[in-house]
Amino acid sequence: MNRLQKVLYIVLPLALVVWVSRTMAAENTPQPAAVSTAAPHWHEIKTDWMDAFHHPTENLEMGLDLRLREVYARNIFSVDDEQGDASATKPGNWNEFHWQRYRTRLSAIWTMAPDVTLNTRLVWEFWTFDNPPRHFTSISSGSCGMSAQDTDLREVIFDRLNIQWKNAFDLPMTLTVGRQDIILGTGWLVLEGTPQDGERTIFFDAVRATVDLREKTQLDLIYIKQYDEEDKWLNPFNHREQLHLTQGTDEDGMIFYLTDKSIENTQLEAYYIYKKEEPSDWSKFWGGAGVDAEIHTFGGRVAQNLGENWSYSVEVAKQFGRRNEDSMKGLGSNNKLAYAFNDELKNELRLTYEYLSGDDPGTKGSEKFDTLWGDWPQMQRGSDLQSYLWTAEGALGEVANLHRLGFGHTIKPHQEWTVATDYNLMWADENTFKNGNSFSTAYGSPKFSRDGSFRGQMISCAVTYSCCQNFLTRFVVDYFIPGNYYDHSTRDAAIFARVNVEWTF
Repeated sequence: MNRLQKVLYIVLPLALVVWVSRTMAAENTPQPAAVSTAAPHWHEIKTDWMDAFHHPTENLEMGLDLRLREVYARNIFSVDDEQGDASATKPGNWNEFHWQRYRTRLSAIWTMAPDVTLNTRLVWEFWTFDNPPRHFTSISSGSCGMSAQDTDLREVIFDRLNIQWKNAFDLPMTLTVGRQDIILGTGWLVLEGTPQDGERTIFFDAVRATVDLREKTQLDLIYIKQYDEEDKWLNPFNHREQLHLTQGTDEDGMIFYLTDKSIENTQLEAYYIYKKEEPSDWSKFWGGAGVDAEIHTFGGRVAQNLGENWSYSVEVAKQFGRRNEDSMKGLGSNNKLAYAFNDELKNELRLTYEYLSGDDPGTKGSEKFDTLWGDWPQMQRGSDLQSYLWTAEGALGEVANLHRLGFGHTIKPHQEWTVATDYNLMWADENTFKNGNSFSTAYGSPKFSRDGSFRGQMISCAVTYSCCQNFLTRFVVDYFIPGNYYDHSTRDAAIFARVNVEWTF
């Protein structure tokens, strides 16, 4: 595939969806009222139909959304062009990726009593693969053939199935029991309960009590029981046994999270998080990367607006416990300083700094900070690409051993468009290979230096287009330039680009 084709794969879908969405917006623009005895306009009929879908009965509310995603990526695991070269057994480029994802979600909320609801949502996401090929057909003369495209229809899974009780026990408390999404604070440490399925779902199997201590102060008490294998609680339809939810572990968790907004223009957060992990049955059988760990995390966050233009946030978390029979301790911090111009284009500048301690190879214990349930594509680090770059050092989406200094800018050049750009400089807190530890030689993995600490430069841009309330298009590209933390033989740039088209009905 030449460079022009790569660009067309990314740009043409974006141009197409923008044209379609603008057409939809134009057709839905309200027209001046006119007295007429003619039949209702088509958009009025559509509204009536959608109202009937959303509220088919008095106590039932339905929802439906669709996400289409096109992805192109190169060198995201290896940062090495040569590792993708074709061979007799691996035709095509195995370091260049092109695939599509199609996700549909159908939700329902049943009102069972004035303060009691049953919340459900079914998710179906299937994938198609263009490169690398997913399977081969043998051909005589020692060569191999490959399918031009492969489709994996996958399965349908419940990512929401819970009962929510407001004013539980006549107290100022909301109790949610069952499968649910949980996002605490900015999601830095608690957001992603299912990192292995790649943004298809983020759910937790949990019990959550949100208590209103006073008007602007809330306490969340959460118990989590998460399994790696999908069918432990609920068996998906057309279940695929190779699909898993966690990082190869079965997990127990307890969270105490206090949020206070009683001070004007200020939000205070304090928390204690307990997480216990043990290798799942699947991980034990296949020799996976599941760890045995017990981690205690104490932390807090302050976010404040300083007048009309300046704002900041500071978050610090301290950890201790054990990891694979070794004692562990870690320190993490996530900080942002922003300046909003409050002009017509809504310009904003931001300066960010993040620290995640790394493991010192010269000690017996582990100093690596654990991001708990924060293994998701955080835009502040380089969205999707950062999820893959660290896989040779940990699990998918797990980021650690990091000093990150970021500079960002957001602008709205038009009411329907938002452009966010970030430039990050990244260093390793510890070079885990400095004492002669063997660096990776596995196919598809990078090689690391034994004396460097500069991970490299990450350039990220997200362009969002929203013509109306129910339609969104987002184009994201991340470009990584490796530094001397990697061996000189594997310092080729990596790129990850995707286009999302999202409808909410």
